Amino acid sequence: MIGRAIAHYQILENLGEGGMGVVYKARDTHLDRFVAIKVLPPERIADPERKRRFVQEAKAASALNHPNIITIYDIDQQAGVDFMAMEYVPGKTLEQLIGRKGLKLIDTLKHGIQIADALSRAHGAGIVHRDLKPSNIMVDEHELVKVLDFGLAKLIEPRGTEAETVTARTAEGTIVGTVAYMSPEQAQGLPVDARSDIFAFGAVLYEMVTGRQAFRGDTKISTLAAIINQESPPLPADIPRDLEKLITRCLRKQPQRRIQHMDDVKLALEELKEESDSGRLAEGDALCRQILA
Repeated sequence: MIGRAIAHYQILENLGEGGMGVVYKARDTHLDRFVAIKVLPPERIADPERKRRFVQEAKAASALNHPNIITIYDIDQQAGVDFMAMEYVPGKTLEQLIGRKGLKLIDTLKHGIQIADALSRAHGAGIVHRDLKPSNIMVDEHELVKVLDFGLAKLIEPRGTEAETVTARTAEGTIVGTVAYMSPEQAQGLPVDARSDIFAFGAVLYEMVTGRQAFRGDTKISTLAAIINQESPPLPADIPRDLEKLITRCLRKQPQRRIQHMDDVKLALEELKEESDSGRLAEGDALCRQILA
């Protein structure tokens, strides 16, 4: 694809690929700007379910207007190639930034608040992301976070409304998502709602502060088993107690025992950041360590 043109988009370089398509950096020759082009690979066009999810990603994401959610510009087909044109975000994925030791506390809180705000907006519109993970989160050069890839999103019609719905036609028993960040109910192929995203967000937060995944086995099956049956390893002693409690509440196995709304997660992170900025969080955490010692 490099060097080719799709419609009025000139393909420049490969940015990455995953199960739902290949992403390229391209130039919009009409508006003279860089864009990201997601292309459904030709060998998968014949798969109706993949093609349906590809279109669903554009519909779900384009219905949202939020600074921390990627902007979708267009979806089209040219010469048999299905593609989506979206905002190009120069920067790195959260996966690239985390590293082996995790992020600094202040960066964890700053990025976490923005991710929570994006998911809160999506949930308010009835959209469950269902594939939240560090590689689906971009951080630009100004530390602005963008949540990507609503290809597995599920639009749930709010009760008492006649809103149009975009549903993921996934039969019970079918597992869709990225194994290490699935909620227990998602790992079992059960129906999911916004609380499944809260579990995935807890897994992302855990990785941000530790540099390692909350649930990891030698195989996909053993990882799924860990998510369903095991607790995540204890967090390091130097993690603020309130942040530890927040992550633990996000990662509870039963949806009804988790934090129920992403707004509450965002509020808790904002309060932690205020305490961190003022120095109260460090003082309180030092006192806790003295008491525990």
